[in-house]
Amino acid sequence: MSLAPEEFAPAGVFLNSATLGLAPRRSVEAMRAFEDARAAGEVDAVSVDAYVERGRAAFATMIGRSPDDVATGSQTSQFVGLVAASLPAGAVVLAAEEDFTSVLFPFLRTPGLDVRLVPLDALLDAVSDEVDLVAVSAVQSADGRVLDLDGLAAAAARHGARTLVDVTQAAGWLPLHDLVADYVVAGGYKWLLGPRGTCFFSVGPALRDEVPTLAAGWYAGGSRWDSIYGPPLRLAEDARRFDLSPAWGCWVGHAPALDLLLEVGIERIHGHDLALANAFREGIGLPPGDSAIVSVPCPPDVPERLAAAGIRAAVRAGRLRLSFHLYNSDADVDTVLRALA
Repeated sequence: MSLAPEEFAPAGVFLNSATLGLAPRRSVEAMRAFEDARAAGEVDAVSVDAYVERGRAAFATMIGRSPDDVATGSQTSQFVGLVAASLPAGAVVLAAEEDFTSVLFPFLRTPGLDVRLVPLDALLDAVSDEVDLVAVSAVQSADGRVLDLDGLAAAAARHGARTLVDVTQAAGWLPLHDLVADYVVAGGYKWLLGPRGTCFFSVGPALRDEVPTLAAGWYAGGSRWDSIYGPPLRLAEDARRFDLSPAWGCWVGHAPALDLLLEVGIERIHGHDLALANAFREGIGLPPGDSAIVSVPCPPDVPERLAAAGIRAAVRAGRLRLSFHLYNSDADVDTVLRALA
């Protein structure tokens, strides 16, 4: 059985959360109400701040941080770019060569950085005293491999390196309350069930002054609605100094979804998602795994067969990628196994 079945109504079998999570009913209702208010000219812009703060607090809870350490925006690459811009010329950045390019491109396009790419399986062993920053996803988008986050933190501590961890494919199903990382970024529209247009960036007080506020606007002001005109520069003291002006409707929809995830419980979601993923693995003769994402070979006729069976999945890096989340059930596993048989 799925978790919170009253909140979701997919058409067919949806196994594509690694691309875009389903919207809970409560989120859809909130966004419709917002759009109705906008159509009537009755939107209270100041009131949307409460949704942004709910989202900030919920994400902070998921990763074991204070809301003061979390900034909000719309795209992970922009926040990764701020970290890249904070590094001095000659800094060595270590990353996984097969990682998502929103993690890689900001460093690769920053002049003066020494970016060293290695296979993910060799990443921890490649951390050395020369490395200034390790930038990597907690869970790989292409195939769902889960990084040893404790091992990363230990390796970085041994060699005095900082870490940037992208949890876009992890937050929402993988428990992260004990995550040790200097910088954390996450897109909100996958496992966190938000509309596309929400993002989080966590950076603690010890490093905040090192990260440039290159995209600072009125929403980064210490008092937002008193920061909309004229000098002087008056940014927030905490991580809100990195906030980007929010896509209002997106945050109105995302805050209720994050509330739902915390109500159900990330630990419970983790157990549920892994159980389904491992039931699928068993059904095709694979050993159990540690990821809610399963990547398998994809013969040419598979996408058509899945579509005919009403199954939504994705093809990434030439392989079929299936992702199991709280709205999936044992019946979904049975349906996809029959379609692939």
